[in-house]
Amino acid sequence: MDNTDKVILTVACTGAWPKKSDTPYVPLTPQEEADDIVRCWEAGASIAHIHVRDDAGNPSMNLDKFAQTVDLVRSRCDIVLNLTTSGGLGVLDDERMKPFQALRPEMASFDAGTMNWAHTTVFENSPKFLEKLAVSMNECGVKPEFEIFDAGMIHNVLHYRKKGLIQDVPHFQFVLGAPGGLPAEVKSMMFLLETCKENLGSNFTWSAFGIGRGHLPILFAALSLGGHVRVGMEDNIFYRKGQLAKSNAEFVERTKRTVAELEKSIATPEETRSMLGLQGSPGKLANA
Repeated sequence: MDNTDKVILTVACTGAWPKKSDTPYVPLTPQEEADDIVRCWEAGASIAHIHVRDDAGNPSMNLDKFAQTVDLVRSRCDIVLNLTTSGGLGVLDDERMKPFQALRPEMASFDAGTMNWAHTTVFENSPKFLEKLAVSMNECGVKPEFEIFDAGMIHNVLHYRKKGLIQDVPHFQFVLGAPGGLPAEVKSMMFLLETCKENLGSNFTWSAFGIGRGHLPILFAALSLGGHVRVGMEDNIFYRKGQLAKSNAEFVERTKRTVAELEKSIATPEETRSMLGLQGSPGKLANA
C-alpha cells in the first residue's frame, strides 16, 4: 500500500489541564470524551489520544475511567486508541502502566525522559521506569509513541533501542511549547527532526504539535515536511485568537481541509495501522 500522501491525524480531546472554567467545551467524563472522539472519527481523525479525569475534573490514571472511555469508543468506531501513561504528576509507576496493560490499546504514550515542568515541579520518567515501560509494552503488544520534549529524549530512545528494548520502527511525537521543554518554534521541530534523521536515517515515523498559540505554525510546518500531526483541546483550546473551539471536531475538520490543499488526505484507522505496524484492530465495530 502506498501511503506517501497519507497524513496520520491524532486528536487529543481532553488532556490533563483544561477544565470547564477554562472552556465549557472540553470533554471530561467518559461519556463526554467518547462522544467527542466519535465525532472526531466521523470527521476523519485517525488516532485518539486518551486522558481521563476524576469526578472533580482533575487528571487521573483511574483504570475504571479508562475502561469506561475505551469501551464507549470501541463500541462505536474503529479509531486507533492511544492511552496516556502520564495522567498527572507523582503517580506511581505501576498505576501509570495499568491502563494499557489491562485494556490493550494499540498504542500508549512513552514520555522519553525527565524534565522540569512549568519551572515548579518535576515530570519524572526515571531510567528504571522507562525500562519497565518498554518491557511491558513489548509484552502487551502495545506500540509506544515516544513523546519528545527536547533532543536528549531522542537519545534516550536510541539507548533503549540499542539495548533491544525497542524492536520496531520508532514513532516520535514532537511536543513543542511545554513549559520546561523546547519552545513551539519551527526551528525546534527542525532540530528534532534532523536529530532523528542523523541517527535513524528514514527508519522512523514522526508527528508534531505546538501547544497554545504555537499550534498552527507547527501544524503547517509538519505537514509541509511530510510529518503527521496532532490537534485537540489537550494542547490548545482556541480555534483562533480570542475564539474558543466549540468541539475537537472543529480542529479535525480544519486540519482535513489544510491537508487537502496539499493534495494529501487523512489516513483512515486501517491505513494508520498499516503505516505504523500496529498489531491489531480491537476498535472494530461488530456490525461495521
